[in-house]
Amino acid sequence: MSDAIKAATLEYATRLGDDSVVLGHRISEWVSYGPFLEEDIAYGNVALDYIGRARMFYTYAAELADDGRTEDDFAYMRSDREYRNLLLMEMPKGDFAYSQVRQLFADAYYTLVLPELLQSKDETLSAIAAKGIKETKYHLRRSRDWVLRLGDGTEESHKRTQKAVDALWGYTHEMFDMDETEQMLADAGIAVDVSKLRDAWHKMVSDVLIEATLTVPEDSWAVRGGRTGYHTENLGHMLTEMQITHRSYPGCQW
Repeated sequence: MSDAIKAATLEYATRLGDDSVVLGHRISEWVSYGPFLEEDIAYGNVALDYIGRARMFYTYAAELADDGRTEDDFAYMRSDREYRNLLLMEMPKGDFAYSQVRQLFADAYYTLVLPELLQSKDETLSAIAAKGIKETKYHLRRSRDWVLRLGDGTEESHKRTQKAVDALWGYTHEMFDMDETEQMLADAGIAVDVSKLRDAWHKMVSDVLIEATLTVPEDSWAVRGGRTGYHTENLGHMLTEMQITHRSYPGCQW
């Protein structure tokens, strides 16, 4: 592996880890607040799936960095400006409809991305994808069922779900952007060229929204910046809570 490819793969693994840990933490915020017990347990399980995926990406990033850092350093010792997650993942949990719509968008994305990452020439990234594919099938089935239930439910649930779709749609465009780092890795057969997945994602999500009697928004606005460290204020507040124990007691073990 050349130095340029190694550095780019480190950045790529960190980005994927950031996406997973941030979304995993957001999902975990629903634990003990679910609408009923079974759903409360389901939220915890989905959150753990994403946190587990983040650990694998961060462990690989630490291996590539080879500078003494561990997975904990990547998760807990970086500021919001050093995080490279997609903005969609850091949006606050909102109400139940908001979280389920965000989850549908993310699950549809991973349903397309992970099978492509499975084909990566990087054996570690491919192995992480292989584990995540099975989880994502369940995640998508669950978020799809909830969006259908809420969108085609009561007048109130429909209104809240449509509001969530409209509020989050502009954050989805960033998911399919390619910069020089990812393009170089895609050309080398290591990363996924997500720009090629936009149409399939749009159809998958649109089909669910239409079945749920919801309106698919126009592409009238878009917000970007997560991959370059420009985030909403929501990430800073989330990291303050997520990192407080580790930063207060650095090096502590139990």
